[in-house]
Amino acid sequence: MADPEVIVDVDDIEETMPDITAEEEEAGDEEATSLEGIEPTIAERTGFIDYLKSPIVELSIGSGDDHVILSAHQALLEHSPYLAGEIASLPSNAPRRIAMPEDDVHAAAAVLEFIYKGDYFPTLSSGALEYDPTVPSPDDSGIALLRHARVYTLAQKFGLPQLSALAHKKIHLTGSTAKGEIAYARFVYKETATSDDQIRRPVAAFWATRSHVLRHEAEQEFKKMCLEFPQFGYDVLSLVLDAQEKRSQRQERQESSQVGTSGRKRQRTGQ
Repeated sequence: MADPEVIVDVDDIEETMPDITAEEEEAGDEEATSLEGIEPTIAERTGFIDYLKSPIVELSIGSGDDHVILSAHQALLEHSPYLAGEIASLPSNAPRRIAMPEDDVHAAAAVLEFIYKGDYFPTLSSGALEYDPTVPSPDDSGIALLRHARVYTLAQKFGLPQLSALAHKKIHLTGSTAKGEIAYARFVYKETATSDDQIRRPVAAFWATRSHVLRHEAEQEFKKMCLEFPQFGYDVLSLVLDAQEKRSQRQERQESSQVGTSGRKRQRTGQ
């Protein structure tokens, strides 16, 4: 049996439907796209490729026969506050080159190696330094010590404390001879600030504790060092006298303790 025909008046339906405002339509659109809010947000980070995309800056290092031009990416160089300032002051219409005529080429190369790799040759691994075939044995000239010392001073200039700490650690892991230690001490007292106890005090302490033995191996060099840098002689002497004073105080305490013990025993015997 067929259903009876039903006639629907469209005008009646439109009259009974509620009006939808523009604000409600926008809200509906927002609900329809609410799934976008649950999508993970990927944080932006600076990758190594971003450093490599940065402009090239040239470092004009040394002078005369030792003059060398090294190139590096600007974004990596700007990790150094000093170099960042130098880059910012470069004229826009001039070559992107920083002049460093007084700095050591090999130390500068070590700084760049650290900026790119996080270490420099000879690298440090498991508390030991990588073997360096270019260092003679024995190292009477202090070649190895001086290399790390130059890196230390340049890192201080560039404002790279992590590199300064690394170079300082490598200095203490580097063996040398009495003459090599004198060459290193001369560099430290010539090139570092008088307030830099981090590197100066260990040098003075080394000679304060070993000068009675090592000065015979390099007596003339030690004498020349003391005359050339009176502060070195004063620092060494001060540490020697401080150690002597501490030994005297310990000895006096021991002697007074022994006298007191002996006196009590005599009193007990008299009773």
